Amino acid sequence: MKKETDYSDAIVKVYHGYGHKDNLIIYGHVLADKIASRKKYTGNTLRNAIHLMKLFFVEPVPGVRVQLQWGEQQLYTTTESDGFFKFEWQSVTDVAAGWHKVRVNLLSAKEKVTATCQGEIFVPHSTQYGFISDIDDTVLVSHSSTTGKKLRVMFTKNPRSRKSFVDVVKYYQLLALAHTEPNVPNPFFYVSSSEWNLYDDLNEFFRHNDLPKGAFLLNAIKKWYQLLQTGKTKHEGKLMRVARILSAFPKQRFVLLGDNSQKDPEIYALIANKYPDRVIALYIRNIDPEKEAVTLKILKAINDKNVHTCLFKHTDEAIQHSKSIGLLEENN
Repeated sequence: MKKETDYSDAIVKVYHGYGHKDNLIIYGHVLADKIASRKKYTGNTLRNAIHLMKLFFVEPVPGVRVQLQWGEQQLYTTTESDGFFKFEWQSVTDVAAGWHKVRVNLLSAKEKVTATCQGEIFVPHSTQYGFISDIDDTVLVSHSSTTGKKLRVMFTKNPRSRKSFVDVVKYYQLLALAHTEPNVPNPFFYVSSSEWNLYDDLNEFFRHNDLPKGAFLLNAIKKWYQLLQTGKTKHEGKLMRVARILSAFPKQRFVLLGDNSQKDPEIYALIANKYPDRVIALYIRNIDPEKEAVTLKILKAINDKNVHTCLFKHTDEAIQHSKSIGLLEENN
């Protein structure tokens, strides 16, 4: 374990968690210093590029103790080599549907609290739909399949100037309220190959565009010298994160939303074949016309024909399909 002086200025970052009374999950990082935050949002390309680079100049703190406070319960764990920590626990008290506060403390070698952070955890009704969505080129225009365009957008734009696809906000808002009460929207899980370095920027993009609040499941933190490899990861990691969500909610049925710029069709088809009774529908945005034929082939090969599929170019096509299968009401 590092000496206390090594991390006396360390901070705790807690990400949105999820679960139900018998299986609550939340995770975060301990970092040696604060991640760069934006004091203002600007169209200045140089400032945006500098901010992005700062997000990858991080120093994770491994091997330190963190404490979770959930009501009267206290749990402990130790950060991994990249500063990551995860708590998974059962609540001794009932947990109502909705968002709940949770606190995570960083402990010194003498078990004193040296830093703290409040997080949130979402508990849905067991009868609600769940939505698992990719981010890049599904919600956020990213040009993932073209490295030059992708990096140019990342370096020159900020979370408030990045673009979402036409009508995607409308669609996701409709899905969040489908067959549920406005005060307890359907849960959204945003599973992406982007790294935890980008969490605050992604959160601001979703907040600024009024997209449904949800839990992010991102890729391991990268260092500055890995910046040009951002978003590049083996698809097995994304597959495991999606499967983990289904495992955490055994009573719920899910809709999977992605695009065909990378491996979403293959990943989602594997999930649909493994959990056919848990998956209602697959929605794939047709980002790459050259992959249209192979994407259709993958979707048609799904074993259970009760799993609905939709390959769409424009979001309004997905909205109409969702109405046709009863996922959305016709008057929406």
